[in-house]
Amino acid sequence: MELLCIQSQEHPELPLAELKAVMECENINARIDDITEGLVILRDISEEDMEEYYRILTKRLGYTHEIHELIVESNIDDLGRDISDVEWDKYVDETFAVRVKRIRTELDTVDTEREMGTLILKNSENIKVNLSKPKTLIRVVATGNDLYVAVERIKLNKKHFEESKPHKRPFFYPGSMNPKLARCMVNLSRIKGGELLLDPFCGTGGILIEAGLIGCKVVGSDIYWKMQNGTAINLDYYGITDYRTFHLDVRELKMYEKVASVVTDPPYGISTSTGDVDGDDIFKEFFYAIYDNMKDDAYLCMASPHYVDLKPMVDEVGFEIVEQYDIKMHRSLTRIISVIKKKLD
Repeated sequence: MELLCIQSQEHPELPLAELKAVMECENINARIDDITEGLVILRDISEEDMEEYYRILTKRLGYTHEIHELIVESNIDDLGRDISDVEWDKYVDETFAVRVKRIRTELDTVDTEREMGTLILKNSENIKVNLSKPKTLIRVVATGNDLYVAVERIKLNKKHFEESKPHKRPFFYPGSMNPKLARCMVNLSRIKGGELLLDPFCGTGGILIEAGLIGCKVVGSDIYWKMQNGTAINLDYYGITDYRTFHLDVRELKMYEKVASVVTDPPYGISTSTGDVDGDDIFKEFFYAIYDNMKDDAYLCMASPHYVDLKPMVDEVGFEIVEQYDIKMHRSLTRIISVIKKKLD
């Protein structure tokens, strides 16, 4: 069995990297077929694993917009024959609608939706078209001359990342991270539900919100009490209960239990993170402080500005960089997302 994943095209690498990280930590056994930017198919999924994999991916992923069960792969010339061969009564619950998404193709979406709807009705019984509130969504992805036809089994909450933007939270402070990127960074840290995640520069709690919503236990600290209190307000607002927050300098951090992952966005280039340390030394102090608070197999995912060279610092402390991704912010700043882990002898 196969799952069709429609991914964001906001970044050329992060959507696929996030998917791979979630598959790794959740032990999802499937072959990744990277069709084109924005479209990935997970192949060779066993029938007994299908529903669980589907549920995990729809709950966790940030840069994947839709996930559907793939029914048939076709092309413009063979679409009529291939659609007619499908037993649609197995997939459609009373009413349906066909929706076509184009990726680098000039296919006429309206004509294709109408043609497919007609073919499905001809090859099924006791089902109807309902364009406004269908019980079953048939999703067609067209790229070039190829068409991938799928059915939505589990709805993905597409509104969450819009509704949880920083300015819509009870406690807001300028400079907070976009929730979609925060979710992606949580996923890149390979954390599992029930495990403990730490953000030692928690700010308004954006990273902790996204970790809590996928079932993690979360701990946040910040040198400013206002941020600690604001984080707690925001976590409560989103119904996250398994958390602790501290008003603390990162250099004083002594965790009551070692964490399974650290995800954070440290302040850049100014003495705001440790109170009396400026520039690149903020990052070095952070690496030393965090090392002994992490499990040996824990990952650290962090953001940093392009002008800070993390490699000599992580090498000195005993970490290694395993992945890095660039995000262009504006003309003078590129944000680097780094995935880091301890060096094991």
